[in-house]
Amino acid sequence: MSQDQVLIVEDEEIIRSSLRRLLERQGYSITEAGSVHEAEDFLKQQSFSLIISDLRLPGKPGTEMINLANGIPVLIMTSYASLNSAVSTMKQGAVDYIAKPFDHAEMIQRVAEAIEKQAAQSTETNTDQDDKESQIQETFSGDGFNGILGQCDAMQLLFRQIQKVAPTDATVLIQGESGTGKELVARAIHENSKRINGPMISVNCAAIPETLIESELFGHEKGSFTGATAARTGLIEAANGGTLFLDEIGELPLEAQARLLRVLQEGEIRRVGSVQSQSVDVRLIAATHRNLRQLSSQNEFREDLYYRLKVVELRIPPLRERGNDILMLAEKLLAKTCEKMGLEVFSLAPETMAAISQYQWPGNVREMEHAIERAVILSEDNIITPENLDIEVRVKQTLFRQDAEELQDGLTLEDYFQRFVLEHQDQMTETELAQKLGISRKTLWERRQRLGIPRKKTTAT
Repeated sequence: MSQDQVLIVEDEEIIRSSLRRLLERQGYSITEAGSVHEAEDFLKQQSFSLIISDLRLPGKPGTEMINLANGIPVLIMTSYASLNSAVSTMKQGAVDYIAKPFDHAEMIQRVAEAIEKQAAQSTETNTDQDDKESQIQETFSGDGFNGILGQCDAMQLLFRQIQKVAPTDATVLIQGESGTGKELVARAIHENSKRINGPMISVNCAAIPETLIESELFGHEKGSFTGATAARTGLIEAANGGTLFLDEIGELPLEAQARLLRVLQEGEIRRVGSVQSQSVDVRLIAATHRNLRQLSSQNEFREDLYYRLKVVELRIPPLRERGNDILMLAEKLLAKTCEKMGLEVFSLAPETMAAISQYQWPGNVREMEHAIERAVILSEDNIITPENLDIEVRVKQTLFRQDAEELQDGLTLEDYFQRFVLEHQDQMTETELAQKLGISRKTLWERRQRLGIPRKKTTAT
């Protein structure tokens, strides 16, 4: 049985005790701490093979454990599913992350993998560091930049802009349709900045309920509202020393916008229920598919915040505007998908290449990635056909299963979407609407936002 020493940093005693019992049954020796301050004392007294820390702790955030670890791998826990994509970007500093409530088998596996990985890499640390530094310096490759693929003029311009803005601390506003890769651009900025060793926290503002957004971003004090049984670190504070990426910032309520403006102007935050402010050192990158200038003219977005955000504005072109990049991306994604599934690389039939080039890809790169993966799974041989991609079927679903002859001259697919939603939203729930349209609820929400179709408000009975 393993005798590895594991330090658990978790302020909720029930979770801490449960995790201790789970790992002790696997033969690990456990030390418990309820805060970063308490954990510091243990780190001075003994050595550990792994640190497991909650992201949000009273006092200093759990990300501080990465700075204090001094080479010890840190596994980050978080209760917020919306943070999974954000916490994964911390793997440059944290060895891994896991969402709470965690599955016991998954936790045991993650702990074992983290300790084994550290042991295997202990003799290669210097070589790995040299490789990482050279990789950062090698900004451009033949096909793209920092893992973002693109050869067309618009993407090459974007790469040059990222390269210029990344080393600065300027606030960046990323404009782009859903699925174009706004978070990838934000990550490229962070990874080429002087904050690369700090955390990058990603937050989808549209995914957090309006009543919780201020508590999530700014934290709260114990007793500040019903259910606030302990003080909590906000996401802005958790990103201290690093980068905060706010996706879909156009959905941020006006009250939270005012508080965010203070962060940008003063470099200070105040937790909900607190009378004291504290300084934070955070670089903000925001993204949206909406027209913030138009929203500000309609008093739906603060004009002063808009101008604070757009110090540098980057535009990601939609896939349909990227010319030869479309086929290049399809081939790269096909090779990547086949490799992930352990298959020999499939090929695209000539008619498939034509269909890919002609299709508008309203969901952009994300839609293409899903279409390619589906095609590989369902293909009966190693040649991808248009039927495997399901492009034609998807177009028909977008037409709400009406016959093609019902389309009038000049009437677009978005016209049909708008008409269908407006005619049926009084009688259907959002789930029913999405099912009838052959799309997900998330896609329905995104199209509502893009076309400016408000969701029908329900009236209390």
